[in-house]
Amino acid sequence: MIQQELSLDNIERTWDRIKDYVSVTPAVRWQDGELLREFSSETEIYAKLEIFQKTGTFKVRGAMNSMLDLDEESLGRGITAVSAGNHAIASAYCASQLGTSSHIFMPATAKPLRIQRAKDYGATITLCETQSEMFERAEMSQEKDGRTFIHPYEGPLTVQGSATAGKEFAGQVPQLDAMILPVGGGGLAAGFGAALKQIWPDILIYGVEPEGANTMSLSFDAGTTVSLENVHSVADSLAPPKTEPYTLDVCRNVIEEIILVEDSLLIDAMRLIFHDLRLAVEPAAAATAAALRGPLREKLSGARVGTICCGTNLGLEDFWSLVGSS
Repeated sequence: MIQQELSLDNIERTWDRIKDYVSVTPAVRWQDGELLREFSSETEIYAKLEIFQKTGTFKVRGAMNSMLDLDEESLGRGITAVSAGNHAIASAYCASQLGTSSHIFMPATAKPLRIQRAKDYGATITLCETQSEMFERAEMSQEKDGRTFIHPYEGPLTVQGSATAGKEFAGQVPQLDAMILPVGGGGLAAGFGAALKQIWPDILIYGVEPEGANTMSLSFDAGTTVSLENVHSVADSLAPPKTEPYTLDVCRNVIEEIILVEDSLLIDAMRLIFHDLRLAVEPAAAATAAALRGPLREKLSGARVGTICCGTNLGLEDFWSLVGSS
């Protein structure tokens, strides 16, 4: 059962609240190229291009919905966030749009481009050595400065924001048989999937996780949230160290099955998207294409399938270092 706060009426109200700050992103049909040649001629593949969203990622939808829920006093004290990149940039953008400050804690290994983009929106950035330190420092910022923590993937407000992308996509494409969604913390899969399940109740929703960061699939197996001491993947946007209860509950309601993909499949899918769609995306944004041409190929051949390029904030050198000259 879909949670009441994620009803289509509430998703529409969420859109009305955030629409002045975010973009309607395009959806395209895969017209030709290598991917289609791997499937039967009846197969139709569509892609939602959240890479063209403000700040380059869907994250801005949930972050803005969360900040617009704050009263004037809370907003005036500013916000804090924890992120390896995309959520940092989105949170900094939203804070700048609403005239408040942001203090964001990022890993010392974060890409310089992502750090700079968050700074360009006025964020104060503190680099941390571990995930634990990032969350501890963010908690201190809440206690000391009164800032509000903007979660990257947990809670109804964040998931409602992601759900607006799903409802939007449903209005751009024919009725789908299946939708493939990337899973990090699960905020995108939860919201996007909840919207589609209400519009097309028979649709099959598949989640995709990197093999080295499979917290959601482990949580499905355990029936409760899971924390991992070490997560690793080239798709750092899909590698949170833990799941959270609300998002896990929604994901369990909407996701049919979680597919695990190796990093090599993610990189191959980046090349595929570059050649087929002429788009340069980060590994997380290639996850759904990786699952479609890999573990889900036989199951979804002949179906009408949705994929998503969830976002990209990747420098040219970083892209080239992954895909090489292929």
